[in-house]
Amino acid sequence: MTELLMPKATTVWLVDNTTLTFKQIAKFTGLHELEVQAIADGEVGSHIQPYDPVANELLTQEDINECQENPNQDLKIIENDLPIKKQKGQKYTPINKRSAKPNAIAWLIRHYPEIKDNQIIKLIGTTKLTIEKVKEDADYRNEKANNPASPVELGLCSKNELDALTSKIK
Repeated sequence: MTELLMPKATTVWLVDNTTLTFKQIAKFTGLHELEVQAIADGEVGSHIQPYDPVANELLTQEDINECQENPNQDLKIIENDLPIKKQKGQKYTPINKRSAKPNAIAWLIRHYPEIKDNQIIKLIGTTKLTIEKVKEDADYRNEKANNPASPVELGLCSKNELDALTSKIK
């Protein structure tokens, strides 16, 4: 079962707007019955803004009405069938490996000149500005500043990730 985001605020709303038993509200919100009773008595939660579970599509009014008529019935959260897509954030690179990114960029540009900047950004977690600076240094043949090395050897990506990228390029 999905947990509520704001159980006390939901409890405040249910106490104020329904005739559900403390037990039903406690089971639905995950709070103890005594906490629900304290909220109903005004001892707790007087400063909490109520959270409407019907307006926020956690419950339907029909479910509430059925549970009010039958005190033995429990409320259930409406299951959302939309898939939850986990977003990938930017790769975290340890401080000791951050100085290696320009070397990896130089290696990628040297060995795969057709690679696009956005592909490098995704592969090793760098910025467009860093790529542009490395390309400027490559124009001046500043080999002392850059010691090109494979991003796999530097630990910035896996061999599989590099192989997947290079297979797209060819």
